[in-house]
Amino acid sequence: MKETLKDMVKSAVISIGMAMAIFCLIGVVFDIGYKGNFSLDNYRFTKMVIGCVLVGLGFGVPTIVYQKENLPMPVRVLIHMGIGCVVYTIVAYAVGWMGGSATIVQGIIFALIQLAVAFIIWFLFMRYYRAEAKRINDKIQAMK
Repeated sequence: MKETLKDMVKSAVISIGMAMAIFCLIGVVFDIGYKGNFSLDNYRFTKMVIGCVLVGLGFGVPTIVYQKENLPMPVRVLIHMGIGCVVYTIVAYAVGWMGGSATIVQGIIFALIQLAVAFIIWFLFMRYYRAEAKRINDKIQAMK
């Protein structure tokens, strides 16, 4: 139980860090796009930072599902990404990342971009952990 909590906290911290990094990069893109006239009022920046933390938690905490060996991997991915993407979508509307004036086509494009980014990050982590497991297995085999 203690190890599970430790893994969950580690995943949450990593996810919050990634959410903050992506937020900062997108902020720079918007600042450049608006030629230095990108401004936020009524605590919008603070709300967005809190939203980043929530998104990080939304993607980080559900990673605990990967410790459930009795669930098939596609189900684990669906649970993890489903929770993360739902949290992201709610937060995105709440803090103004997705405007209410977006058309249906813009909303669909935004959702597809969101899913693509989430799955790219997931895929990179999956490759990293599989390579790490292979290295560990190779070392174990070499010790025999």
